Amino acid sequence: MEVSRIRALRGPNLWSRHTAIEAIVSCSQAECDIDAVPGYEERLRNLFPEMGFLEAESHLGTISVAHALEMAALGLQASAGCPVTFSRTSKTVEEGVFQVVVEYTEEKVGRLALDLAIELCRAAESDGPFDLGNALARLQELDEDVRLGPSTGAIVQAAVARGIPYRRLTEGSLVQFGWGSKQRRIQAAETDLTSAVAESIAQDKELTKTLLRAAGVPVPLGRAVTSAEDAWLAAREMGGLVVVKPRDGNQGKGVAVKLRTRDEVMNAFRVAAEISDDVLVERYLPGHDYRLLVIGDKLIAAARRDPPLVVGDGKRTIRALVEHVNSDPRRGEGHATSLTKIRFDEIALATLTKQGYDAESVPPKGKRVILRNNANLSTGGTATDVTDDVHPEVAERAIAAARNIGLDICGVDVVCESMLEPMEAQSGGIVECNAAPGLRMHLQPSFGKGRPVGEAIIANMFRHGENGRIPVVAVAGTNGKTTTVRLTAHLLGVAGNRVGMTNSDGVYVGKRRIDTGDCSGPRSARNILLHPDVDAAVFETARGGVLREGLAFDRCDVAVVTNIGMGDHLGLSYISTVEDLAVVKRVIVQNVAPHGTAVLNAADPMVVKMAGACPGSVLYFALDPHNPVLNTHKVQGRRVVFVEDGAIVAVEGEERFRVPLAGIPITRNGSISFQIENAMASIAAAWALGLSVDTILKGVATFVNDAATAPGRFNVFDYKGATLIADYGHNPDAILALVQAVESMPAKRRSVVISGAGDRRDEDIREQTRILGAVFDDVVLYQDECQRGRADGEVLALLQQGLVGAPRTRNVCEIRGEFLAIDTALAGLNAGDLCLILIDQVEEALEHIAKRIAEA
Repeated sequence: MEVSRIRALRGPNLWSRHTAIEAIVSCSQAECDIDAVPGYEERLRNLFPEMGFLEAESHLGTISVAHALEMAALGLQASAGCPVTFSRTSKTVEEGVFQVVVEYTEEKVGRLALDLAIELCRAAESDGPFDLGNALARLQELDEDVRLGPSTGAIVQAAVARGIPYRRLTEGSLVQFGWGSKQRRIQAAETDLTSAVAESIAQDKELTKTLLRAAGVPVPLGRAVTSAEDAWLAAREMGGLVVVKPRDGNQGKGVAVKLRTRDEVMNAFRVAAEISDDVLVERYLPGHDYRLLVIGDKLIAAARRDPPLVVGDGKRTIRALVEHVNSDPRRGEGHATSLTKIRFDEIALATLTKQGYDAESVPPKGKRVILRNNANLSTGGTATDVTDDVHPEVAERAIAAARNIGLDICGVDVVCESMLEPMEAQSGGIVECNAAPGLRMHLQPSFGKGRPVGEAIIANMFRHGENGRIPVVAVAGTNGKTTTVRLTAHLLGVAGNRVGMTNSDGVYVGKRRIDTGDCSGPRSARNILLHPDVDAAVFETARGGVLREGLAFDRCDVAVVTNIGMGDHLGLSYISTVEDLAVVKRVIVQNVAPHGTAVLNAADPMVVKMAGACPGSVLYFALDPHNPVLNTHKVQGRRVVFVEDGAIVAVEGEERFRVPLAGIPITRNGSISFQIENAMASIAAAWALGLSVDTILKGVATFVNDAATAPGRFNVFDYKGATLIADYGHNPDAILALVQAVESMPAKRRSVVISGAGDRRDEDIREQTRILGAVFDDVVLYQDECQRGRADGEVLALLQQGLVGAPRTRNVCEIRGEFLAIDTALAGLNAGDLCLILIDQVEEALEHIAKRIAEA
């Protein structure tokens, strides 16, 4: 078994809506049926008893080693606690070669699971060892390391429940919710509303107390100290028990409470001084430690925090009791679990000493032994939900504290006897305000019910009914994608949106290009969704990106499929037939939002078949108003777009509007059929998005199809009285559409300049010149800049073969170099002639043509 071309599908893809790892697996003849490998499955199950059932696809009938790899990779993740359910193995057109797809929730974990599954399958093959325990431990450790912690995870889950898309921006807790201009960001329990000034104030405990005292919020008496002696002096000034803590600490680090003696205070100062240069001494407030969570202007949750402790059973030592408590599966080393393991360190031992114990002491049955004086969960404490007990005045004081500090999310630490009466009535007070508070104690308290704090944070970031989404249009098809994308983007821009657009020319925000090259894949689309100045997005969605990585979005508002034709990289990535190609293009239709629309070409049977996969509504378009699919849809009162009496007509039930072809410049007064189809698709998309008729009419009338706005898309020039057309058409269907357009344009003599892409099939390269040979008098062949795996002259030979027996072509010449080929064609032009130049290096070729026109 050989495994190659491992890909991470990071969005909805050919196989499912799940993120997944895809691998190509080559099996020997024997490995194509594991029943032919004696003892293989038995050894496999001995090594991994919890592995799922091995099932072949019904049309295969046999189970291969590739199927075993699939189930092993899925089963290892599931056994490690990862929430995964989907996997699939599919046979390719190559004998013994399979595509294995396995869902993941964290990409690194999915990749490791595949690597471990490969080890497992090879161990079963060779009857070798496999350490299942170690494998699962590695997966669990990695999963805990890379997945979101409980606080951030709760916020993300709340966003998903609201239909708000999210994207992790780092491997940490920085997360973006929403897209474009509607986006918001969080980092753990901080949001983009959390100001750096407010966070700085919260870290300065003395300044926090000053501001709260000025606002009438009860706080404990205290001051900053500069030395251990000064700390003892402050303690004597206050009288009674005191607390010593670092001025800018967090998570209870360096905090010592209920101190009375000189040695206790001075030792506590030294511990606190290791954490901060500034140390505070405060009067100790009697009572329990409470954490109140304020979000916006509301108290959302409250918990009583108790210090880490063990209860004696009269048999076990304190050390053994701690080990027993830490064995609770809810307790972990970090913050990824609902509880943290109790730290049995020097502070714990010192706390025991004050109580007359040491690590090996055996406390009597029922005796509560405190292991720390502070009650932070990060040091092993527990939490009890008391939200329903909070007195209105206590809630009011907590909200006032958060407002005075300036925090939109604030953890307010209160010390008092009870939440049932005001703080002032029981000599209680607020001791700290915390930015980025931990949410674990409210989500999964040790006792009591959890509170929906994630939902509250999302509700504070997004108003009711908002989902952080901007309109997204995805365009797929063999031909016409780029023009449709550009025109649709233009219509959205006329409607007042700042539009982000990706296509095979680059990435655009408004009229500014921010990236160049073929940007029709998911990476470029994700960059647009990240851009804060984008109100709407239109994406050219190429086959390659869908196969390589999936979609950049979870769902779109409009999916446009222009057509499915021959020659679009058939034979690559196991896409061997037009039917295979249609399945890939269908992915955007399958991921239309329930409220969205699929805009489909009714004249293309393969596109029509996609309608059944659309979760939303379907809008058909076609040149022929009598198209049976379109007419049936129309009779049913559904939306259709067609051409009638010199206009594009949009109809839904009794409602209709017309867009005269004379008012759509790219159609050249209705003479270019493929541009009419592009205009219909764009008008349909704009209509589906709710743009007004006036906006659509204005938009199509002002869309210019020149080399600056739509490079390589039927750009027309005048050269010494001859007509030049530059186009990036590069497959038989595109050539056929261009020929139909050229035939409608008058010309004394027609010539064409063409090359061929080396990554096309032989028959597709020949077909291009076969079509051209029926229309053009002169043909100039040139060799492409990049032969894409072809030998020198191989593509030219195939193009020549397509011209054999051409009914019209009389003159054929071969030129090495695109620009020289263009110059050769221009030199033979006279006034009234027409020359079609099929360019390869779009920008450079257009620049060269512009230079020659200027010289003329």
